[in-house]
Amino acid sequence: MPSPHVNRRTLIRTTAAGLLAAPALGALTSCASGGGENDAVEGVAKTDANPFGVNPDAELEVVIFDGGFGDQYAVDAEKIYEETYGAVDHTKTQEIQSRLQPRMVQGDPPDVIDNSGANAMDIAALIRNDQVADLTQLLDAPSLDDKGVTVRDTLMPGTVEMGQFGSDSVFRLCYAYHVYGQWYSASALERLDAEYPRTWDEMISLCERAKGQGIAGWTYPGVYPYYLNFTLYPFIAKIGGLEVLQAMDNLEPNAWKHDAVRAAFEAYHELVARDLILQGTPGMTHEDAQAEWTEGHALFIPNGSWVENEAASTTPPDFDMAVGPPTPLDSSDALPFETLWASPGEPYIVPSQAPNVAGGMEFMRVMLGKESAQNFTRLVSSLTCVRGAEQGLELGPGLASAVAAIEAAGDNLILSRLPDWYKQLNDEGIGGAVASMMAGEIGVDEALNRCQQAADDTAADDSIEKFQHA
Repeated sequence: MPSPHVNRRTLIRTTAAGLLAAPALGALTSCASGGGENDAVEGVAKTDANPFGVNPDAELEVVIFDGGFGDQYAVDAEKIYEETYGAVDHTKTQEIQSRLQPRMVQGDPPDVIDNSGANAMDIAALIRNDQVADLTQLLDAPSLDDKGVTVRDTLMPGTVEMGQFGSDSVFRLCYAYHVYGQWYSASALERLDAEYPRTWDEMISLCERAKGQGIAGWTYPGVYPYYLNFTLYPFIAKIGGLEVLQAMDNLEPNAWKHDAVRAAFEAYHELVARDLILQGTPGMTHEDAQAEWTEGHALFIPNGSWVENEAASTTPPDFDMAVGPPTPLDSSDALPFETLWASPGEPYIVPSQAPNVAGGMEFMRVMLGKESAQNFTRLVSSLTCVRGAEQGLELGPGLASAVAAIEAAGDNLILSRLPDWYKQLNDEGIGGAVASMMAGEIGVDEALNRCQQAADDTAADDSIEKFQHA
């Protein structure tokens, strides 16, 4: 839905796209913004209805990651924005970094970016180069639906924290709200006359029973082994307490040598040793593993709440998709059975040098209104970071189960920052070691040593920005 007219911003985008072939561009992308002319629009007086002083005649440019959520939810939010303010220039792409990094460097970025996907820009580098606006004024503004309630007070737990990187400033707003855990088919457990396992001994016993009927206990995306972390990290926290997980996030020496980490690795290795992993899993993509799971070839898969929408085409009507918290080790665990990893994803940013920063803030406020939040859930079967926005909607079984899991967890919602503070470490260093262990190539000791070495290497690398839990 591009604007029908060609303006300076359109021309700059075209020019930047053409520059992608230039060899020198790679050197530019790591530098701070070049301070280019950005045609910043003049604001107007701030009012209760217009808390950021958005110029009603100014154009707004929005770039959306065209992934599993698509972009229709954003298009719909843009229509609401346009009822009061200027036209929206909308672009969708899977190539966020390659298309937008040149414009960030030139100092003429879009006003709002859905900085998501495998080709997302490095948020830590953007923050370091002062290229991202602080969203605190958005959080402290009145919400769209109730002027007596701030945007901040409408958000789910962890949303503000996921936007913070070592300070009180908030540099991104993660819009979707993911529930991570052991996903399963409730009807499959019923056919086995089984309850959801509440100890690891029960997990092993259930998987052995399933194996006797030709069903594997677990599968996972072996090509993307960091999916295992969706259950492994909260499993570690349950066994040893939140401080163990935070030590891992903080890159503390010997964090991966903690007894709780070893116990979790030994439990997962038992699945391998007992041949309870679906054959071929190490070579599967997430689509492959999800298809095998929905076809009934495995009981459990570590995943997030987007899976109901992503696997819809292969899910039978009677599958009765559900999610449970990571099965505890035993009654000696430090945290309750219901403890769950749930946190926001799909990060949005407003570039600090965007021409229409005020408009970008207002568009985000529209997205955080109940109408847009409910529309997102209705369209893509995923929760948003807006508290209670799903109420009154007809939810699929997986999403309804995710909501119930959040409610059961109460205050026992944990948040791991390793995946977004140190993406390469999480995905490749830790993910690679766990993948090798789960493929039966190495044992627990070697896996733990590799994880610790990868964490130590990251801690010693001065080129990598470091963050700490408060």
